Amino acid sequence: MKKTGFLLASLAGIFFTTTALADTAVKLGVLNDRSGIYSDVTGEGSAIAARMAVEDFGAAEKGITVEIVSADHQNKPDVGSNIARQWYDQDGVDVILDVPTSSVALAVSDITREKNKIFINSGGGTSDLTGKACSPNTIHWTYDTWQLAHGTGTAVVQNGGKTWFFVTADYAFGHALERDTTAVVEAAGGEVVGTVRHPFPNTDFSSFLLQAQSSGAQVIAFANAGGDTINSIKQAAEFGIVQGGQSLAGLLVFINDIHALGLQAAQGLMLTESFYWDLNDQTREWSARFEEEAGKKPNMVQAGVYASVLHYLKAVEAVGGKETEAVMAKMKEMPTDDPLFGKGQIRVDGRKIHDSYLFRVKSPDQSEGPWDYYETVATIPAEEGFRPLEEGGCSLVQ
Repeated sequence: MKKTGFLLASLAGIFFTTTALADTAVKLGVLNDRSGIYSDVTGEGSAIAARMAVEDFGAAEKGITVEIVSADHQNKPDVGSNIARQWYDQDGVDVILDVPTSSVALAVSDITREKNKIFINSGGGTSDLTGKACSPNTIHWTYDTWQLAHGTGTAVVQNGGKTWFFVTADYAFGHALERDTTAVVEAAGGEVVGTVRHPFPNTDFSSFLLQAQSSGAQVIAFANAGGDTINSIKQAAEFGIVQGGQSLAGLLVFINDIHALGLQAAQGLMLTESFYWDLNDQTREWSARFEEEAGKKPNMVQAGVYASVLHYLKAVEAVGGKETEAVMAKMKEMPTDDPLFGKGQIRVDGRKIHDSYLFRVKSPDQSEGPWDYYETVATIPAEEGFRPLEEGGCSLVQ
């Protein structure tokens, strides 16, 4: 009798969970740059990654209906804010994903908290998202300016780059990256001899590069991203800066940037990333499937969208619904584990931590074919790669 009662209770529990999930419909909004300077590193590729995650998770088979919508925030905080409000207020979006451009990401984070929804950022960089601007509704998944500064900045200083000049994008991301890298350089005994800030986005870097060149700094560091980084490095080559004895440091470099630059121009660059398509068999298999649809290899932002959607759906399945507090608590409680980033966790401040990698760009004769661009210099353990919890100034940390 006891066994029968236990069996009936178990079956009832399974039936209840299945029924609850069958009634769970979630709507994901991929908000990013689909037409401008960051469209190559985010754009439709991030939407593809989100769809792949839903399919690989088997959401439909598990009774979870998932709809994905996307929009172009044009790298403008007001545009991004308006889309976020409409998605939450009128269109039934539960989660906003990606959001490159830190000024837009900070605005979306504030709106998400106000509306009590969920924001999982993969494309934005500012470490303030899990620092002074942290939110119980925001998770920062892939990378941030503290991580980039400590990975690339430390390596460059250790290799003799003691004096630095920054060419910085004049908005939240650039300011945060310059700030975080300056702290690393000075802590390591280096010196920042100057900085210049350029409009975002920008095409002509000649005046900024001349200032950097005339500073005599050993390292000219680009605190920018995407097309700005590509144009900066290309024009630095035209000025013969490296041939003149100065080194270049790209503080946020995506594999798409290397592809656009070519190995001849990019060889030797040191950079920090959280993902590379050629790390292992799992990353190679997933990246091959992504390339079939997208026509190019994925970068860390797109990989982050995939992994974060997987983890979100696991949490929805575990709690049997999409209620914000329950899902956020479950996402932070469950260790993260996926084929692209491996094992990790989401801290109380919303920072998702995982191993990072210091890469050096290969020379043309080292590369064995298309997209074979990086050699691994070092693996940075998860607990060392991101800002210590107690140092961020996040109000959620007790």
